[in-house]
Amino acid sequence: MHYRIFLAGATGVIGRRLEALLRDAGHHVTGTTRAASKADSLREIGVEPVVVDVFNAEALTRAVAAAKPEIVIHQLTDLPRGLDPAKMDEAIRRNARLRTDGTRNLVDAAVAAGVRRLIAQSIAWAYAPGREPHAESDPLDVDALGIRAVSVGGIVALERAVLDAPLEGIVLRYGQLYGPGTGTDAATGASPLHVDAAARAALLAVERGAPGVYNIAEPNPHVSCEKARTELGWRADA
Repeated sequence: MHYRIFLAGATGVIGRRLEALLRDAGHHVTGTTRAASKADSLREIGVEPVVVDVFNAEALTRAVAAAKPEIVIHQLTDLPRGLDPAKMDEAIRRNARLRTDGTRNLVDAAVAAGVRRLIAQSIAWAYAPGREPHAESDPLDVDALGIRAVSVGGIVALERAVLDAPLEGIVLRYGQLYGPGTGTDAATGASPLHVDAAARAALLAVERGAPGVYNIAEPNPHVSCEKARTELGWRADA
């Protein structure tokens, strides 16, 4: 089936890869950007652009309502290009606010517009220490300290907002990204994930999978992705 899709974060690292997949699958995509200068680049690839700040709840609600989507995809982040270590502490705090306040605004707008399904980006390295590989039912590291506590707190808020909403909420816990736009071409981190594989998972979640959480990463000893393979039909190398 073809759907009307509202892609929040269309000019982000995953958003840029995902919008082409959605378009080629025949979906009508409305994509957000905070910068008016990026609207034309979205329009050129067949995405209907909307310039909106996710922290402006009223404007966001109007934008989602006008797009009339059946599905919303949340790929919003606020991180420095290449994950510059010198800028990461400040960026993690901004990103946590986006995941907390921005997600709440996006979920509220989606509910008000009668959206059926909302797919949101999360992370696969926020689990509490324990037996590995981690399944999606394992607890998150809510007792973390320092800057990790800020990041995990944002993830907890995002996932709760999506999964508790009166719609079909799907959370994709992505591994550490590499590939075009990420700042590194080589697999990195304990649970690496190519950006194109991340985008494919979101595409599959448009039509597949029961509401809930899915780990999305290349085979590794730290997180299990069996649920994504079984329910979404997702593979890191497909």
